[in-house]
Amino acid sequence: MPMPESTLEGMESQREARRALWGKRVFLSLLLAFALAGLVGALGVRSTSTTGSGEGYELTLRHAAVARAGLDVPWEVTVTKDGGFDETLTLAVTGDYFDIYETQGFAPEPAAATRDRDTLYLSFTAPEGETFVLAYDAYIQPSSQRGADGSVSVVVDGGERVATVEFETFLLP
Repeated sequence: MPMPESTLEGMESQREARRALWGKRVFLSLLLAFALAGLVGALGVRSTSTTGSGEGYELTLRHAAVARAGLDVPWEVTVTKDGGFDETLTLAVTGDYFDIYETQGFAPEPAAATRDRDTLYLSFTAPEGETFVLAYDAYIQPSSQRGADGSVSVVVDGGERVATVEFETFLLP
């Protein structure tokens, strides 16, 4: 094996050294930005409210728009109707939306719950007064990697959906 002519043979050039230095700087800057985003809460739960109405009903949903696995998140439906409710209040929710959650259940508990292929129907004994609030005590499953979307509607006799809100929950890693 021949001896190299110089001890610098095979060493990186100035240009390569500068490129490696800038690569390290970019990587550390991105890492710092990610850490700062976590520190100020930008990677936590972001909730939002959406309202829909129809035929005298107003439905408002407060839910997590952005979340991460393992965190508690809000999912709360408020329904108001001038003059109060009939005997039963039925809500229709996209059934597979709840697959991203671990839950303790609904409060109040529905008097009846049924599900077809796509929709979970929750029926409640009508409250006194003009406002009904349904809370879902839940957190995002640790194994959930993707978010979900869906809709919630007030269903009147005959199955007609009169007030609908569409929503989406995006999950961060």
